[in-house]
Amino acid sequence: MHLNPYGEYAVLLAASLANDWPADRAGIEQRTRDFGMTMTFDTAADDHARTRAVIDAWLRVVDAEDDAARADALNAQMATAAAYPQLTDHDGEGWHLHYRDAGRSLPDVLEGVISVGTALHLTERGMHRLARCAAAPCRNVFADVTRNGRQRYCSVRCANRDGVRRHRARTA
Repeated sequence: MHLNPYGEYAVLLAASLANDWPADRAGIEQRTRDFGMTMTFDTAADDHARTRAVIDAWLRVVDAEDDAARADALNAQMATAAAYPQLTDHDGEGWHLHYRDAGRSLPDVLEGVISVGTALHLTERGMHRLARCAAAPCRNVFADVTRNGRQRYCSVRCANRDGVRRHRARTA
């Protein structure tokens, strides 16, 4: 049985959606596939807008001023999204826990997966491991999954750009 299928991929999926919002529902569903989700979702006309609302709520967690505010925002999101944990064995994935009811829509499933996954990520790795890129003017979100927990940038490109900026400032 997988003990935590939610943590890392859920926050990486949420960051990917926040940083590069798909143009339509098909793009959202493809992104879930890219990050390892295998289940099928029923289609509703408002899936794209409702999923955007899920990501916007998650961004309030990212942008919270401190750990307590982050926990409050995340607890509020989980209260509307999560259900009692259930064992499931779908799509040949092996037995694992779902923190949502079966038969839910795409936005509902993503709200449950992302909120519980974020809670697991933050409690297992540290409350500071979800942030915005430190390289101005970039505002991308990243989930720190590094070993040492000191990630400050969303990408190597931003880290290099900021390093060059700091170097030029020192030598000017």
